Amino acid sequence: MSVYPGFRDDLLAAVPSLRAFAVSLSKNADRADDLVQEALVKAWDKQASYQPGTNLKAWLFTILRNEFYSQMRKRKREVEDSDGAITARLSVHPPQEGSVDLKDFRRALEQLPEDQREAIILIGASGFSYEEAAEICGCAVGTIKSRVSRARTRLQEILAITGENDFGPDAISTQITNSVFTA
Repeated sequence: MSVYPGFRDDLLAAVPSLRAFAVSLSKNADRADDLVQEALVKAWDKQASYQPGTNLKAWLFTILRNEFYSQMRKRKREVEDSDGAITARLSVHPPQEGSVDLKDFRRALEQLPEDQREAIILIGASGFSYEEAAEICGCAVGTIKSRVSRARTRLQEILAITGENDFGPDAISTQITNSVFTA
């Protein structure tokens, strides 16, 4: 449904001029063709708002120019992430998995003998050195190292951990991994 009978023909006649203008704006032939197409689609959709007898070419150029600047504003806000690295950093793992892992770890920790649990907490969770932990416990440094080693081995058995791939990607699992299972 056209506003006036020659609208379609006048629209088609303006295409070469629109394309030249679009190329001058975008500096890229492919983007220019896309701009012209968008402008023509918008003009066709809004043909009822065109006032017959006014300058159709100027109206089309205005539509094309506005579309170009709209796309430019949109592109400024977009971030190129072709390899998905940014998106991967933005993803969040469900918190319930970390909570379940932490509960499992606490249960496993409770199964350790008192001396091993004390040593692993002092070294892994509290951040004391072996020397400081030995002083706190009133034993030799070698004894603390042995208790920590046995505690780590036993925790890995209880939690069925065979390697790094068994740790989850969430913050709680990472924190447990870094503080308890590494020397």
